Amino acid sequence: MKVTIAEELLLLAYSEDEGKQLISTVQLDPALAGALLAELAVEGRVELTDDRLVLVDSAPTGDDELDAVLSRLGDERKERKPAWWVQRLQSHKLRARLLTRLAQSGVLTEQRGKVLGIFPVTRWPEADPSVEADVRERVASVLGGAEPDPRTAVLIAIMHAAKLDRKAFPGASKERVKELAEGAWAGDAVARTIAAINAATIAAITATTVAATAGGG
Repeated sequence: MKVTIAEELLLLAYSEDEGKQLISTVQLDPALAGALLAELAVEGRVELTDDRLVLVDSAPTGDDELDAVLSRLGDERKERKPAWWVQRLQSHKLRARLLTRLAQSGVLTEQRGKVLGIFPVTRWPEADPSVEADVRERVASVLGGAEPDPRTAVLIAIMHAAKLDRKAFPGASKERVKELAEGAWAGDAVARTIAAINAATIAAITATTVAATAGGG
């Protein structure tokens, strides 16, 4: 089945058997927003112009989440920087919608329960492991030195921004991950756009982490 880069990220961000997050929500939510924007860049729908993310093709993609982002880009009166869009698009609601969609398509199972019999918790163990297995095979091949396709390279770059690469692929070469994250695989225009989205994702994660730490203090 066809899944978005954001959904691929989610599959790698949750443990297969227990369905628990491998990274914090503070890291995951901005990464999902970045993944949506990056996929639109790969598809030639947005590009970077004077540090602003510009809509160049608003034709529907056929995916509800990607089309919703295209619609928001089209409705925004001013051209905005990637960081602005990552901040606006990230939310627990986006994560929940994507997880629910994966469950409805039979990839994940939604399991509701309570911790200590009091606190509600939802786990998302895999129902169909073949989808993540395909993603892992593709990523592992590229991390091992194979020529990357744009989608896989973007997934690795976003994983790196969220520090998920260390959890999902602990044996991966740091140099190879960095090379892919910096966009050496792409043409100039696409590479610049992806790099800007990636930097915006990292900035959003850092800002949210700082805010959460300050709030906790």
